[in-house]
Amino acid sequence: MRTYDIIMKKRNGLPNSKEELYFLIKGFVRGDVPDYQMAAWLMAVYFNHLNSEERFYLTDIMIDSGEKIRLSSINGTKVDKHSTGGVGDKVTLVVGPIVAAAGLVFAKLSGRGLGHTGGTIDKLESIPGFVTSLSIEEFMQQSERIGIALAGQTAQVAVADKKLYALRDVTATVDEISLIASSIMSKKLAVDSDGILLDVKIGTGAFMKELEEARELAVAMIDIGKRKGRTTKAVISDMNQPLGIAVGNALEVVEAIETLKGTGPDDFSCLCRIIASQMLVIGGVANEKDAEEIVDNLIVSGEAISKFDEFVSAQGGPEGFSEQYDTYFERAAFVKEVRSSSSGYVRSVDTESIGLVCMRLGAGRERKEDVVDPAVGLEVLKKIGDRVQEGEPIAIIHANNENKIEKEIEAIKKSFVLSEQMSAPPPIVYEVL
Repeated sequence: MRTYDIIMKKRNGLPNSKEELYFLIKGFVRGDVPDYQMAAWLMAVYFNHLNSEERFYLTDIMIDSGEKIRLSSINGTKVDKHSTGGVGDKVTLVVGPIVAAAGLVFAKLSGRGLGHTGGTIDKLESIPGFVTSLSIEEFMQQSERIGIALAGQTAQVAVADKKLYALRDVTATVDEISLIASSIMSKKLAVDSDGILLDVKIGTGAFMKELEEARELAVAMIDIGKRKGRTTKAVISDMNQPLGIAVGNALEVVEAIETLKGTGPDDFSCLCRIIASQMLVIGGVANEKDAEEIVDNLIVSGEAISKFDEFVSAQGGPEGFSEQYDTYFERAAFVKEVRSSSSGYVRSVDTESIGLVCMRLGAGRERKEDVVDPAVGLEVLKKIGDRVQEGEPIAIIHANNENKIEKEIEAIKKSFVLSEQMSAPPPIVYEVL
């Protein structure tokens, strides 16, 4: 078998066999297949795509290239979730405690933020003492003991995907749906949960800009999950404006806590209820009709926030954190309102631009080695369809570098497009698949 023939076959639009993909990917990981040949194959895939069988084979091979986390020894039904990333997306911090309080096991490996999208691990690490570098043994023991554990992704999971992604990143082949689906699912399926909920974002702050491509990605990932015997569902949700109000690590943790107490922003609370409900359905503890009522009861009763506090304490954070977070979070040195230069209705928000503002303030990272400042970020006060008067605050900037403030204020203003006509706000969720 020759790498040249595998590349040519895909270049000509023909499917690669399982054996060919195994030879190619394993050879690449070992160093037998050089970067230039792997790059050629990736570009052939970019233009000719993978069919459903090829996607599954590629995913399976990448799973087998690394360590697997076996949760089968843990009692109970194990559920997981994945978001394709966005601005202000702190959903995991809310739905994890809810589904654990409902009796499911929420054992999740999460990532850090890069570019305009935030990362769950960065948010959790803004909590003083919180430890995300759990060993597999600690991860499993905590999952069984309290029903919830979140840890950073181990370098030993889906090794082939990490090496392949690094090459995709420098060869302009990241945004190909087959490769995205296989990459995401190789990491999700390396942890053998019973069910997976996929939150596929669409809009100006998401990687998927159009509904059709978001749906295509969701269907591809569901297909891979089902072929591996996992109950898999997807929610296609909106990212045409920041989710909730808070963008920035400590700010988002506070908003997640308030949402678990029942006082979070409407859009964010609504999405969390829908995703948590679908996870209860996946886990078999509720049907579609009763799931949202169960979620609401867990919030109203205080069981969800109690589970959050138990989770934080178990991973090194302060006891009873949700009742005293103000005493632990440092406030940014400079807090300044951003006021509108004109009047009108908010027609659109450049959500990616908002995310990039927060990144430049220090809430995210442009390069993997950048250090995150947990205190900085934004409060986004106006949503699509809201009326804005000239001079009215549209955002609040939290910064620790005074020199950055004026430039970022102008960038925030430019992110909001106003109109004389009122626009209908986008739906929170477009589809559940």
